[in-house]
Amino acid sequence: MIRDKKYWLHKLATLRIDRARGNPAPHKPLLLLVILEMADRGEITNREITLTPDLAFRFSVYWSAVVHRRKQPPDVRLPFHHLGSSGVWQPLMADGKASPDKKLTTIIRLDPDFFYCLADQRFRDLARKVLIDTEPYFRPEERTSLYSMLRIKPAASGIRENEELYRASIQTGRNARFRIEVVVLAYRFSCALTGYRMTTIEMESIVDAAHIHEFRDSRNNDPRNGIALSKNAHWQFDRGLWSISDDYRVLINKKKFLEDGVQGQRLADFEGQRITLPGDPLLWPERIYLEWHRKNHGFQDR
Repeated sequence: MIRDKKYWLHKLATLRIDRARGNPAPHKPLLLLVILEMADRGEITNREITLTPDLAFRFSVYWSAVVHRRKQPPDVRLPFHHLGSSGVWQPLMADGKASPDKKLTTIIRLDPDFFYCLADQRFRDLARKVLIDTEPYFRPEERTSLYSMLRIKPAASGIRENEELYRASIQTGRNARFRIEVVVLAYRFSCALTGYRMTTIEMESIVDAAHIHEFRDSRNNDPRNGIALSKNAHWQFDRGLWSISDDYRVLINKKKFLEDGVQGQRLADFEGQRITLPGDPLLWPERIYLEWHRKNHGFQDR
């Protein structure tokens, strides 16, 4: 059989998935959606892909579309290893030998024909729709969230009859896209204030996607209204203990707090320093949002 694009689209529509307890596991199609996005961004340059904390975190963001029905924390190792049974790739151990178990799989080697198809934009677009629309991978509200996350116009769905559920599903997708664009793509998992970065294979990152003009007021998920901050820096930023000038330097409101700690690691020590900015200037914080933050946290006279 010729393993062309038609072959692989059929393969993606017929994945073997766990259907235990009547709740089909979404792990495989979600991980494939992550792989397709990586290919979109030119991040897959050869047939081998390593299981990294970055990849695991992206998987966790996509997982937000199904978290309402899958209460167990997702394990990216499951689809990373078991998609080998579908022929999409071969799971390998660190030494390059075939892996017998998900706990030992650290690398995958893409099928050469699938790797060739991944290079084609048209194939990737079709593959995404196949993965999202194929039953029973996802429920209608999950499809809506995924299409929203990927900024793809969804096919007609009965979910539109439930306006509240539809709006919630759209927002779930937009929130996930905001996290990807801010944490993953713009700041590469690094805190804009401290420059610190830490991710784990359990799909955790020490940084959050923080809104500059708070979301409950702005309803704005523009990535330029976002900044990646570590947990402490996020908490401090939301409370107006520090802000950012129009030339992206740290402003400190020392009247609002007392602190003690190791020199160089205290909030006040960052005063006047320039925050870490994305490599792409189009993703730098928009000054109108910075102005809102300063004005609403007592920095307007500075």
